[in-house]
Amino acid sequence: MTVSVVAPDLIASHGLTADEYDRIVAIIGREPNLVELGMFGAMWSEHCSYKSSRVHLATLPTEGPRILQGPGENAGVLDIGDGLALVFKMESHNHPSFIEPYQGAATGVGGIIRDIFTMGARPFALCDSLRFGPLTDPKNRYLFSRVVAGIAGYGNAVGVPTVGGEAYFAEPYSGNPLVNVLCVGVARKDRLFFAKAGGIDNPVIYVGARTGRDGIHGATMASGVFDEGAEARRPTVQVGDPFREKLLIEACLELMEGDDLVAVQDMGAAGLTCATAEMASRGGTGIEIDLARVPRREPGMTAYELMLSESQERMLVVAKAGSEARVRTVFEKWDLDAAVIGHVTEGGLLRVLDHGRPVAEIPADALASEAPAYHRPSSRPAEADARQRLDLDRLPLPDDYAAVLLELLRSPNLCCKEGIWERYDHMLFLGTIVGPGSDAVVLRLPGGTRAIALSIDGNSRYCTVDPYRGAMIAVAEAARNVVCGGGEPLAITNCLNFGNPERPEIMWQFVEAVTGIGEACRAFQTPVTGGNVSLYNETSGNAIFPTPMIGMVGLLDDVAYATGQWFQAEGDLVALFGDTREELGASEYLAIRFGLVQGEPPALDLTRERAVQRTCLEAIRAGIIRSAHDCSDGGLVVALAESCLGATPIGVDIQLKDTIRPDALLFGESQSRIVVSLKATDWLRLERIAAAHQVPVTRLGIVGGTRFRLHGPACGLDLPMTEVEAAWRSGLASSLGA
Repeated sequence: MTVSVVAPDLIASHGLTADEYDRIVAIIGREPNLVELGMFGAMWSEHCSYKSSRVHLATLPTEGPRILQGPGENAGVLDIGDGLALVFKMESHNHPSFIEPYQGAATGVGGIIRDIFTMGARPFALCDSLRFGPLTDPKNRYLFSRVVAGIAGYGNAVGVPTVGGEAYFAEPYSGNPLVNVLCVGVARKDRLFFAKAGGIDNPVIYVGARTGRDGIHGATMASGVFDEGAEARRPTVQVGDPFREKLLIEACLELMEGDDLVAVQDMGAAGLTCATAEMASRGGTGIEIDLARVPRREPGMTAYELMLSESQERMLVVAKAGSEARVRTVFEKWDLDAAVIGHVTEGGLLRVLDHGRPVAEIPADALASEAPAYHRPSSRPAEADARQRLDLDRLPLPDDYAAVLLELLRSPNLCCKEGIWERYDHMLFLGTIVGPGSDAVVLRLPGGTRAIALSIDGNSRYCTVDPYRGAMIAVAEAARNVVCGGGEPLAITNCLNFGNPERPEIMWQFVEAVTGIGEACRAFQTPVTGGNVSLYNETSGNAIFPTPMIGMVGLLDDVAYATGQWFQAEGDLVALFGDTREELGASEYLAIRFGLVQGEPPALDLTRERAVQRTCLEAIRAGIIRSAHDCSDGGLVVALAESCLGATPIGVDIQLKDTIRPDALLFGESQSRIVVSLKATDWLRLERIAAAHQVPVTRLGIVGGTRFRLHGPACGLDLPMTEVEAAWRSGLASSLGA
């Protein structure tokens, strides 16, 4: 073992263990200086290196006929035909959003946007997934309001609309909210750009905003658990400037129209260290830079600060030799700095100078790809069996099913989220065909009659009691939602949010979830193009619910296939694809009515799920389906109520004939079910399509009137739609005390 002259507490303060430090010394053949120690600390952090997760992520399916770029670049890329490529990715900004919610959320938006246009794509839509503690707590209300304001403030100003998403509230998120953001863009298939430095002596050019002291140690902060003093880490959170980001988008895309660029990389986590190391490592080259040339906004910055700052709206590009003046001209036109700070070298060494004096010399691969990969201990927690047991006989049936429905619709997890999305400019560019609030958002692709569908899904309750099945259901529901929007599911990105991986029970949750995602993605032929792992989401030993979020993209060959979840016209028939079983485990009904997160999640048969989705999509393409809405949180009766609550609410009259337990019939969350509406004259055509796929289809009732009526063998309800709508619309406002 190395006998280090570097103080152990200094090593630990950089997030490194003694064994990791010894490994660094062995790799570079000497002890690192302070700048090098900081660089290794950032790049070998959990946030940057995925050292606890990458052995498991390697099991996911990442290839397919449409995949142009899978994991390993700034974003995933799909071939969507007509010479176009769809570029998309989802990332988290959880820890910063707890410490400083406005800037944490805002810079999360800015960072994911840069990942998209770095690839040569124009970003055109954002979706978000948010998790908070109960809004009855003032701190949670503060975090919620500031995060939503940060997303709106940055996205609206930068000109990339936030078109949809979801929000969920539960106690385990009180100490650690989650902010996951997905961005999608479109590029020409023959004009994609990658972060691979190439061409010996080609210039390395810093472009964008100037460097300050914000965000130093941001990557290591995001790789640790919180304690009571978490807010003291506020200086590690970056500060965003969306107007400068807008300029950066336009400058980069203008430069990409020419032939001067070799490689492009965002300066995100670990800042200049990450950008230089990863570009060199991917390209099999070295890079030499001189920090004296780095534009900065604060005097007296040290080499350590310059290499680790995570100031926003900055990029690093490798250009062709001789193009320096053209690059500078483009960025000066957009009022941005552009400075040649170094060049590409042979030999794979990242060499950092400061006024010509060497301050760091490290093999690029050592930083970018040689961090340890851990097979951390994993064990099923002792309480897992007890958590999955549920004795329905001990749960009393409701006396008033109408009251339960209204209670569910008022709950923060099921109520109208208009109070969130009305803050977002979701109609920017007039490309939104089906907007927020439906199962999937549908967006017109530029220059044609095709569209894409986007969905973000993940059920934290299911994953708490069974992370394997819960993660499979997340993929299935994301695909089902895309199908309900009229799209063919193509691929996913993900955000995997978990607690401390050094705890075996947390690692078990992670491994089970990744296994479930992989199995479902193989079944749906939707490969994983990349994403983000966010670990150590816990405060004072209290971990979040395991929360794997799935971002799914789908393709519509014709915008005419775009379908919303809302009933369309009086006299339409209402039908249900799939079967309803007596399943109440881990349901929203149990959580709200009994305060329980208990019981096995609903069963999932992937073969049946695929058949249901194919049936629905074929019927949509045949012009039969007028609305489609999946049954998920809250069960069948909530899905029916939500289908009534379009721009102009409309009533429905439903007859149920099942003989299972009444509350399971109404509020159970059996999978592989879709509520659809259609003209009465199309019923026989729908039956034939369903029969061809061996999918049960049940005629439930008829759309019309001003009341929500449901008749069942042992349950029933009859409510005016005004009361249903009022309950649904009041939930978020009442939770916020408005």
